[in-house]
Amino acid sequence: MAQDSGQKMGQEMEPGFQWLNEPKEWSGDAGRLFLRTDARTDFWRKTFYGFERDSGHAFLKPVRGDFTAAATVLGRYEALYDQAGLMLRLDAANWIKCGIEFTDGLMHFSVVVTRGVSDWSVVPLHGASPDAPLSVRLTRHDDAVRIQFRFGADPWQMARLCPFAADDAEVGVMACSPEREGFEATFSDIGIGPPIPRQLHD
Repeated sequence: MAQDSGQKMGQEMEPGFQWLNEPKEWSGDAGRLFLRTDARTDFWRKTFYGFERDSGHAFLKPVRGDFTAAATVLGRYEALYDQAGLMLRLDAANWIKCGIEFTDGLMHFSVVVTRGVSDWSVVPLHGASPDAPLSVRLTRHDDAVRIQFRFGADPWQMARLCPFAADDAEVGVMACSPEREGFEATFSDIGIGPPIPRQLHD
């Protein structure tokens, strides 16, 4: 399926977006992006496992100052650690990834905050349908990042509020499959714009 350039079906790279670790198979743009992961891809640094991985696929755009990034994610989660969602990245040692991750036979909403070493938290999604698209939202307010998710028209649920450098960065969508190749993920409505209001409790 993939062309040598990585661009498929005659489409051009979305303006402002660049691939980090471009997958062999992908199509689309920020309106609707499909990818199939390469073998044993991951983002992780040191904690617990002792290794460093920076081989996951990420479709990223430069950002500065405060912003909100969002996307809708649908994946075929089958193998341990299959994952897809958003990524905010300063460099290989400083980044955040958040979205669905498949672990212990269950979909979880997963957040990894990495500042030299990785810190992982999960929210089990009991009863979540694999066919239900998940919306993910990441907002930077100065040196704080707020991460939220929801299914369909449900209210946004906060999963994490964490400190993170307010430096110029890149943000977009990511997918990994640490235990296999061929995990399929589809992203739609990828958007980056002004930050939502700072109120945590509406």
